[in-house]
Amino acid sequence: MLQQRIALVGFGAIGRAVFDILKNEPRLQIAQIIVSEARREAVQAELGELAAGMAVQALTDVPVGDDRPDLVVECAGHSAIQAHVLPALAAGIPCMVVSIGALSAPGLAEQLEAAADKGRTQVHLLSGAVGGIDALAAAKVAGLDSVVYTGRKPPLGWLGTPAEDTLDLRNLTESTLFFSGSARDAARLFPKNANVAATLSLAGIGLDNTRVELYADPTVKENIHYYEAQGAFGFMAVTLKGKPLASNPKTSALTVYSVVRALHNRVLPVAI
Repeated sequence: MLQQRIALVGFGAIGRAVFDILKNEPRLQIAQIIVSEARREAVQAELGELAAGMAVQALTDVPVGDDRPDLVVECAGHSAIQAHVLPALAAGIPCMVVSIGALSAPGLAEQLEAAADKGRTQVHLLSGAVGGIDALAAAKVAGLDSVVYTGRKPPLGWLGTPAEDTLDLRNLTESTLFFSGSARDAARLFPKNANVAATLSLAGIGLDNTRVELYADPTVKENIHYYEAQGAFGFMAVTLKGKPLASNPKTSALTVYSVVRALHNRVLPVAI
């Protein structure tokens, strides 16, 4: 039976949900949970007896020697990629990355590639909250002409973003387009909402050529992702109405399941 020792970076809504699903999976042992020093004691207290069988470490502690994991799974954001994923890759440890939006930062995608090349290993960018990434990446082989992504959320879902500068989000009565531009600009202006657009860009025609439209829509209750792609392969359109995690309405439940699926594919006899 294949087995993997995993270092889980981050124990927020995503990391905690992944842990809860996998804690009794014998083939996937979460050997380390890596959080900030400020959260270390709180996470140990939350895990209780479960913490006895694993290390709860600070983000600056890269597991080495006997503590070296088979795989690092990032669920913690941009700073974790810099502090932990890059060194792990350079040391030859394969990694999975959830925070794809961070790769819109200039040079970070190239740093990941260089670190993985140095360590002769691989970084797996997870599909997260959107579907059809396998088909889009396959279509890229033949050549893509266009990819257009539309993100639609209830108005209050855009609180704390530049949408507030132009819209009265608390009193909006009809669907309103407030951003139209490249995926790179969308990621720069809306970094906490950039993961889906960045994932589509990396699977398809890049941050500058992927078009993004963002709507605040009082008629919807879910976060709705829709994209169209056209090219030599033909045409595809994907719509996903994602339910949020119960523990964090800003996080898609599908993001958690995409992590679990990718981990199962490393150890199950049949992968799909």
